[in-house]
Amino acid sequence: MDAVDRVHVVPFGSELDRIVEPVVRYRADVVYLLEHDDPHRETPDYHDEVVAALDAEGVEVRRRDCDLRDVYDVLGVVTTIAAEHRGDSVRVNVSGAGTLAAIGATIACMDVSTDATAYYVEPEEYAHDADAEPISEGFSDLATLPTYPVDSPSRDQVAIMAYLAEREGGTARPKKRDLIDHAEAADLSFIADRDPANDKAKFRLLDTHVVSPLVEDGYIEIRTVGRRHLVELTERGHNALRAFRHKLEHPE
Repeated sequence: MDAVDRVHVVPFGSELDRIVEPVVRYRADVVYLLEHDDPHRETPDYHDEVVAALDAEGVEVRRRDCDLRDVYDVLGVVTTIAAEHRGDSVRVNVSGAGTLAAIGATIACMDVSTDATAYYVEPEEYAHDADAEPISEGFSDLATLPTYPVDSPSRDQVAIMAYLAEREGGTARPKKRDLIDHAEAADLSFIADRDPANDKAKFRLLDTHVVSPLVEDGYIEIRTVGRRHLVELTERGHNALRAFRHKLEHPE
């Protein structure tokens, strides 16, 4: 049996002790530091201090770029890392990079396919200077956050959203028939696992397992033009695709 790694994922903003202390205390094997991807801002020197401190403790550090001001980018990166470490113990520090990053990281842990645990670190004190970095000192307490499981789009649904995104800007908007053709070519399970006898059965499967749930969640819209049913990805659908695209590479 393969050994289970203790993995910590940390949106990494203006903190030091709140990052290092939990990783050391819980004896993490691997820590992912999600650093804000901003070409106009230099990485603070204390970020290297954090890496050095973790290296000194024998923790493997992996740094990843992430837009920490974008909930969906954080959500997507965290769910992807959790998928890459399926079977390991994954904990996510939601206290190190501000409100938007915390929201994205917490929602990622609520996804029933993620199996990650969110935690919040209370510092001993906050810096008196509003412009100081790091913005706090010490480690006072750690609390595991309660989560309320939510269902994310299925792999088939994500695959269809990815197909719709690829077709955007083309001369013809995809129809339901196009979605079925793509599903068959990509061997998507809602058709491949059921072997429908005719086109009517294929359309029924498409509506039941893909189209209706995505419309209900606001991820796609159906426009009727004559006898054609044209399918479009909404802005909400684009964000969902960013958050859950990992399901195409890391099936559950």
